[in-house]
Amino acid sequence: MTVQDLAEEIKVNPKTVERWITQGKVPYRRHQYATAAALKVDVTTLWEDSRALESAADLTKAEIVAVYPHRHTVPPNLWRDIYARAERNLDVLVYSGLFLSEDLLFHGLLKQKVKGAAQVRILLGDPDCEAVRQRGIDEGHRIMDGKIRNALVNYRPLFETHPEIGFRLHATTLYNSIYRADDEMLVNPHVYGIGAYMAPVFHLRRMPGGGLFDTYANSIEQTWGGARQVTVRDITGA
Repeated sequence: MTVQDLAEEIKVNPKTVERWITQGKVPYRRHQYATAAALKVDVTTLWEDSRALESAADLTKAEIVAVYPHRHTVPPNLWRDIYARAERNLDVLVYSGLFLSEDLLFHGLLKQKVKGAAQVRILLGDPDCEAVRQRGIDEGHRIMDGKIRNALVNYRPLFETHPEIGFRLHATTLYNSIYRADDEMLVNPHVYGIGAYMAPVFHLRRMPGGGLFDTYANSIEQTWGGARQVTVRDITGA
């Protein structure tokens, strides 16, 4: 992005932007956040200013809409509600996410979203990988691979009728299950010794300059890039 491009994007004089670069001038706070948003970085990456640090921390806190002590205490309709609001991105990054795969209303939402302009991506764990085996051990049941295969069977009608829905399998060690809809997401941390339904859930909403939402969103992109396509063998086991 050129100086001129940035100046036009955040509606300031190009000479003002040049002074930030060549003279080390610190912009007004509103220009700091506008610049960080335009460049898609955290504001503290650009200016180590005490005001910016304090404000970035405040913005990060503001990105937290709600915290639920356990996944089973999340309002039942919240999962569908945030996905219903999605217009651009609908992502699921999990090992099995079995409860969603069993929800036929969620299936209907996926069909509806791909008819529009939304990008829909479902990332499940590769049932044959070491990370899945270990997560089953960590949760104390050793059946994570079976849960994933059940989810794949549940999604099979969508594989066959809606190829525009992206399904991939990953071999990543997940530290969180992430459910993203545009600038909202639900983050379900993985806690050693308990299933995900007993772990907390954070409801986040992205704010420019906050950084917390983007940290989790970036992990979706990285996992998707290294994942593989689902095959018929993954579904049937044959």
